[in-house]
Amino acid sequence: MLAILKKLSAKLPVVAALALAASASAYSAPKTVLVVGDSLSAEYGITRGTGWVPLLERKLKAEKIPAAVVNASISGETTIGGRTRLPALLDLHRPDVVVLELGANDGLRGLPVASAEGNLRAMVDMAQKKNATVLLVGMRMPPNYGRAYTENFFNMYKKISQETKSPLVPFMLEGVAEKPALFQADRLHPTAAAQPLILNNIWPHLAPLVKK
Repeated sequence: MLAILKKLSAKLPVVAALALAASASAYSAPKTVLVVGDSLSAEYGITRGTGWVPLLERKLKAEKIPAAVVNASISGETTIGGRTRLPALLDLHRPDVVVLELGANDGLRGLPVASAEGNLRAMVDMAQKKNATVLLVGMRMPPNYGRAYTENFFNMYKKISQETKSPLVPFMLEGVAEKPALFQADRLHPTAAAQPLILNNIWPHLAPLVKK
């Protein structure tokens, strides 16, 4: 590429040559994907390298998509924890895409949906102000939390997605949640066997963001 640019620059005006060089540089620059999540993205209870985030890294490499993945997920993380950590993560990694996988621990603790919604909105706003695209990852709560709470919790993600114009993975555990064999003994955390299914739920929504 450098040799081609040198030959072209000898024939083109300086401004045109510089524009061409800048275009080539922008095309080849890899994107950075920042994953901010909880134990579902932090490989809790499974062998390192078998979670959906490492599987994503391998998929990007296999498809020759120039993108680097930074996994900033922490087991037990809540939306307020993510909101607190996100500014420093954005400044440090300057991501092009932020995968926001949070809220499950808020729900399991029965925290107000309005509180989780406010924190998620704040995080989306922070990322967008840094010119990053946010991919929201939706979750559902078990039915024993009551119909009103579980529906409000699930609908929260769609509401935020629509109002902030952020793409959404409707339910991270689609095709997993109803299969007990895909969960560890605590019945909360998916096994390694479930991770490819989780990636399959996320990839169709993430792929357009890293390919464009």
